[in-house]
Amino acid sequence: MSEIETREISLADIENLALRVFTKHGCSADNAAALARTVTRAERDGSASHGLFRVPGYIASLASGKVKGEAVPKIEQSLASVISVDGDYGYAPLALETGLPVLARAASETGIAVMRIINSFHFAAMWPETEYLAEQGLAGLACTAFKPSVAPAGAKQAFFGTNPISFAWPRPGHIPIVFDMATSRLAKGDVQIAARDGHAVPPDTGLGPDGQPTNDPAEILKGVLLPFGGYKGSAIAMMVEFLAAGMTGDYFSYEAAVHDNNDGGPAKGGEFILAMSPQLIAGDGWQKHNEDFIQALSALDGIRLPGERRHKNRLDTGPRHINAALLDKINSLL
Repeated sequence: MSEIETREISLADIENLALRVFTKHGCSADNAAALARTVTRAERDGSASHGLFRVPGYIASLASGKVKGEAVPKIEQSLASVISVDGDYGYAPLALETGLPVLARAASETGIAVMRIINSFHFAAMWPETEYLAEQGLAGLACTAFKPSVAPAGAKQAFFGTNPISFAWPRPGHIPIVFDMATSRLAKGDVQIAARDGHAVPPDTGLGPDGQPTNDPAEILKGVLLPFGGYKGSAIAMMVEFLAAGMTGDYFSYEAAVHDNNDGGPAKGGEFILAMSPQLIAGDGWQKHNEDFIQALSALDGIRLPGERRHKNRLDTGPRHINAALLDKINSLL
């Protein structure tokens, strides 16, 4: 296998490149800036499958007219602990930046609050929204559904999306505990990158079009992904469907497939976010109690806390090595 050609590009140039291409293809200043921040954060933290890799898909959905580049999210809060954000058929980053401060304030005042985002297109990692809540002293849970690409346990036909779920726990004065994972064995973006770069994927990642297990990512992309942990991951994927679609009123994965135009960009769907205040729910002493637990966990041999690698990557402010063919493709869009 030949070595993949990469080029060095600074984080500032990554953000500027993303900003320019989104603006050129019809995004308003607010939408372009929110998207560029999202892409740059992913590259900064080493999440290549959710950074510049996503730009062509974003542009395809703008070009097809499916997504409104000038969307203006609207907030409704008829109940103290329930916030609704209508994304106005735009991308999720601006809807999130609009709604998360309102959600955080509500949870800080009432102890617990939920936010539903509807009529939006989520194509990014989910840790930014839960980490934001953790930085406000709140525990956060977020999930969203997607078009079918994962077979439920026992089946060979796609029905669930990769249905990611993210959780963050606040640690004032410390890096929060944050995880973000697909409920499939491997995120689809990681499978796509493996196929692009010619790498095999772990066993049990998916089935080929013949319904047989394979570690060839190109064959899996023609077939179906599998949930992590068999029936356990399958049950969590179903839970995400209920929270992200049943609770928000937006599309279930199978409905998204019916309505999407398959332009290569994200499908419309809902996102469910839960915020909880340990201070108001557990009371004084919550921080020391939880820090004692984290220290006991960290003392085990071989332990790496969720989010540690991402935060370590974040400390590196130097240039990132980006797939050269991808950079050429993005530059051709300018």
